[in-house]
Amino acid sequence: MGQSMITSTIPLDANGVHHGFLKLPYSRNDSAWGSVMIPITVVANGDGPTALLTGANHGDEYEGPIALQNLAASLDPATITGRVIILPMMNQPAFAAGTRCSPIDDANMNRSFPGKPDGTVTQKICHYVATELVPLADVVLDFHSGGRTLDFLPFAAAHILDDKTQEAACMAAMQAFNAPYSVRMLEIDNVGMFDTEVESQGKIFVTTELGGAGTATAKSVSIAVKGIQNLLIHTGILQGEMQISDSVQLDMPDDTCFVFARDAGLIEYLVDLGEPVAIDQPIARIWPADRTGVAPTICHAQRAGIMTARHVPGLVKMGDFVGLVAVPI
Repeated sequence: MGQSMITSTIPLDANGVHHGFLKLPYSRNDSAWGSVMIPITVVANGDGPTALLTGANHGDEYEGPIALQNLAASLDPATITGRVIILPMMNQPAFAAGTRCSPIDDANMNRSFPGKPDGTVTQKICHYVATELVPLADVVLDFHSGGRTLDFLPFAAAHILDDKTQEAACMAAMQAFNAPYSVRMLEIDNVGMFDTEVESQGKIFVTTELGGAGTATAKSVSIAVKGIQNLLIHTGILQGEMQISDSVQLDMPDDTCFVFARDAGLIEYLVDLGEPVAIDQPIARIWPADRTGVAPTICHAQRAGIMTARHVPGLVKMGDFVGLVAVPI
């Protein structure tokens, strides 16, 4: 597949704490011999499992970067057995711009795996992560939230997989993370996702959606911090007792969970996050944004469940996501 142009400024296999960068040469108008510098921390101590922890796969999602910055600054190698690889801002160009997709090549990192060593900047980062970091890992935790356009109930998720042994290991890790909500997820658009790449390599994978609206809260960050510690204890990298609270179990079995806008306009939500929804119940209505006296378009739930995610901006375009109704298990 070709050799990556990215190099690490720190060793990936040495004991102790090492802070540095993944350095990608990037020649551009304002820096002919410039580089993209992606922060990385490796904390290691002896033989044991490896956890790869990533944030800012999308650059406008902040719980992961905050919790992982905290971990990189505080994790003592004497307290662990194994290795923790921390990428708080995996998509550094998008994170620096505060955008979902990279401003360099307009690519969505979470639709660009496994990447290319000779592709765009996003593809090169994906290729390095897929070929150099994921193979080192036993478990991968990729933090997400809703970014600037979505808001979620705070949940951890694992995917329904063909390999049921791998699926069971992923589900157990997701339960160990112990977010307020835990979701069994059938992904409807998994081509090019980091999730798909990690799972195709046979690894344990957990992802999250911890709020959104383009910010983080004290509560959402605390969920992320607790979840990291629980997961590291679950894998045997850290010692101690997990902090376990009740977690509402949800299922996303198919695409009837999703509601999309069939018209553009001003959206009025009729149901808030966490509220129960009946099949065919109106969850939102879309008013014209350019005239009065016209009836709104009604957005109906396609199944019964709990309102789990919604669009954030007050205006929607045709085809925009409106709402997610997940099913209590």
